[in-house]
Amino acid sequence: MTPTTDFLAPARLGRLTLPHHLVMAPLTRNRAAPDGTPTDLMVTHYAQRASAGLIIGEASTPNAVGQTYPNITAIHTDRHVEGWRRVTEAVRAGGGRMFLQLQHGGRVSHPATTGLHPVAPSPVPLPEPIFTPAGHQPAVKPREMTPDDIRATVTDFATAARRAVAAGFEGVEVHSANGHLLHQFLAGNTNRRTDAYGGSVEHRVRFTAEVTEAVADAIGADRVGVRISPASTVNGVREDDTDLLYPALVARLKGLAYLHVVHADPAAGWYRRIRADWPGTLIGNPVLPGLTTRDVTRAAHGMLAAGADLVALGRPFLANPDLVERLRRAAPLNPVRDRYLMYVGGADGYTDYPALGGQPSSSERVALDGPRVV
Repeated sequence: MTPTTDFLAPARLGRLTLPHHLVMAPLTRNRAAPDGTPTDLMVTHYAQRASAGLIIGEASTPNAVGQTYPNITAIHTDRHVEGWRRVTEAVRAGGGRMFLQLQHGGRVSHPATTGLHPVAPSPVPLPEPIFTPAGHQPAVKPREMTPDDIRATVTDFATAARRAVAAGFEGVEVHSANGHLLHQFLAGNTNRRTDAYGGSVEHRVRFTAEVTEAVADAIGADRVGVRISPASTVNGVREDDTDLLYPALVARLKGLAYLHVVHADPAAGWYRRIRADWPGTLIGNPVLPGLTTRDVTRAAHGMLAAGADLVALGRPFLANPDLVERLRRAAPLNPVRDRYLMYVGGADGYTDYPALGGQPSSSERVALDGPRVV
């Protein structure tokens, strides 16, 4: 990709031509049906934001045991495929394009939510309560995954990728970040194994590499991205060897559509090393000092100047269905309303953020007039 700091200029991502360099980051919002099927509200929400250069759909579980919280989306049944197809069709009608993030929660799960006992690389519980349909409950000690569990989970990711393509997504993003299962294998405090999946950095990156390779074999490497969060401590993970871990992981990832770096800090040595080592498209998700037009514009320019090829934004797209047009006009941004509304379900704080002028876009009308999930 030709370097630029103009985030409104057209861009390329593998086989895709993008209208600009701004990507909508995956944003879990807990608006799915209890079984993980996307709902009418989700069709509307994503269609409203079809002007993003690329939308990465929110984390969807590749199997039942991988579910993290109530009303999280999934992609392991035909019903899930049909529900997501309604979303992708509405976004495509608005001129947009989507990838879907595949996420297994690992120890970030609870039997009260799934009816199943959580699995993880090692029997190390989440160090904090977890939200369930019955409210917050103490985390349970996960069961250590056997070699058969690992092989089955790799297969589940590949099958989920095929289902995502069948649902109309352009590709998938493998979630190896933010303290979920793949990241639990990477981090030394959650991976205490002594077999071929634990110990050295070469062993700890193996599970992410095998999942990614299986997904690439299933749908084509140019349809696959990977998300990482170096040095993150979300969900209780701790990396004591970030500077060694990610070069080892990047060396195992070949020919993919992109690498997506969460909270990318151009001043960090690990970020500069990843940019130097990664030959393909790099999506940078910057840390924003605030949510004003000035803050977002400066962060996007700075991310591209630091070598990112595309810029992923989360909260700005959450609150501004027409974010790209607002930035183009240097118009004020909607603030994110009460954080409580992010995860409680319903239209409040989800589909009721106004566009400029307060009028719904054509993509909103497509979604509102579409078929319903029953």
